[in-house]
Amino acid sequence: MRGLIVTADDFGAAREVNDAIEAAHRGGILTAASLMVAAPAASDAVARARQMPSLRVGLHVVLVEGRPLLPASALSHLVDGQGFLRSDMAALGALIAGSRQARRQLGAEITAQFEAFRATGIELDHCSAHKHFHLHPVVGELLAAIGSRFGLRAVRVPLEPGRVLRKIEPMTPWAPALLMAPLALLLRRRCRAAGMLAPDRVFGLQWSGAMSKERLAGLIRHLPDGLSEIDLHPATGPYPWCAPGSRYRDEFDALMDPDIVAACRNSSLRMGGFSDFLGPEAAVSAAHLLGAP
Repeated sequence: MRGLIVTADDFGAAREVNDAIEAAHRGGILTAASLMVAAPAASDAVARARQMPSLRVGLHVVLVEGRPLLPASALSHLVDGQGFLRSDMAALGALIAGSRQARRQLGAEITAQFEAFRATGIELDHCSAHKHFHLHPVVGELLAAIGSRFGLRAVRVPLEPGRVLRKIEPMTPWAPALLMAPLALLLRRRCRAAGMLAPDRVFGLQWSGAMSKERLAGLIRHLPDGLSEIDLHPATGPYPWCAPGSRYRDEFDALMDPDIVAACRNSSLRMGGFSDFLGPEAAVSAAHLLGAP
């Protein structure tokens, strides 16, 4: 049996993102979304989510390249001169590893974002991190430890098998996936040891912002057994602070494509959010869950 979670990130970033997520869930194949609680259109996203109980919503923890939830004065190590979360991820990662004060500030901001999500009243489906910053061992450990206090039971682990991508586009490079693999495997091991569900693989990393209809259809066609997540960033059009060159509208169109919708109705494919694949114990492997009666 194959299990599939189709997730949209950046829920709340803008009305254009929220419009795409609502339409792709109601009329496409989108099953889950990751909410940015401090983003400009977060309140609109929450209102929509309450009208779509079948959409599984998780927390998209933002620790880089975005707005913090706490005042900038409380996050001196994490923000830039304008009060926004820093974008120099390598330097910030080194600082977090070496500074106890930076780690305290990081923990406080993560806690505040989980508290803000809980205040929405929406059931917490999963957690992920903007720019996959939870691959940093300290960030991943804090996210899991703090999240467990808020009922977190599932975490995205950005582990993408290049061999599947190369079935679709043979010239896809191996290097990006190989470079991320050691940290991703460590994160998955920690999450599962903590009793949290982590899918076997995630697609949409190398093709982030460029998930065409052809690529999405290829992933569904070549989806391995076990539990997979496909991560997208749909929007109905450009919006402030969106990444230059990203084809958000193409990703939205792919989620709505009639042929792709039909392909996902295959009886051998089970779809849902993270919580739909949780068994009696989240620590049980995804493969076991999918094989259970």
